Amino acid sequence: MAKSIVVTLGGVESSFAMDKLDRTKLYGRRERRPLDPEGGRCQRAELTRDGALIVRAGMTAQGYFDEVGTWIPNRELVGLDKAGNALSQVPSTLGVAQALQGPIAAEEVLDLAVRTVYVLEPEQLDPGLAELLRGGAAFRFTFNYRPDFQAETAILIANDTGYFALVGRPAVSSWAALELPATATFDTPEDDDDLDFEMF
Repeated sequence: MAKSIVVTLGGVESSFAMDKLDRTKLYGRRERRPLDPEGGRCQRAELTRDGALIVRAGMTAQGYFDEVGTWIPNRELVGLDKAGNALSQVPSTLGVAQALQGPIAAEEVLDLAVRTVYVLEPEQLDPGLAELLRGGAAFRFTFNYRPDFQAETAILIANDTGYFALVGRPAVSSWAALELPATATFDTPEDDDDLDFEMF
């Protein structure tokens, strides 16, 4: 069972049990099951690019093959930044108190590219925080489910049905705009009144 999300506001700690919300829990699930001629269930597999190895589901979670076919376990992989420098690993934040920042503006909530939603069940809830959340306030905190090279942003919110954590990364929008407004230029003939009727 996963550890709790622990947050603090004004030095007062609150903790929540978490359960990942997915489409299956909202809408149910339908599944197609391919069967072999004997009625047995087929399992998905892929060939490596050279066709030498069969990769079954779950195998890529253990490691990777490099360009020459050498197996590299995940524990030996190193995260790199854009400049190629090694990144230090960020520990998991589960069970570790994270300071709440906010209340934040609604625009910040809308600008979060949400990847995961957790339904939260209060284990120990600060009454002051509960009142702010029920009043529509939202708070930001750092979230990392497991040790990784980059922590995510989580936003704590509440509504009439309960408490939720929206987890993702802030979306950065690139807007295109003209540096200067366009100005229309028209060539005005010197003699507007002189018409050449031969042209008709």
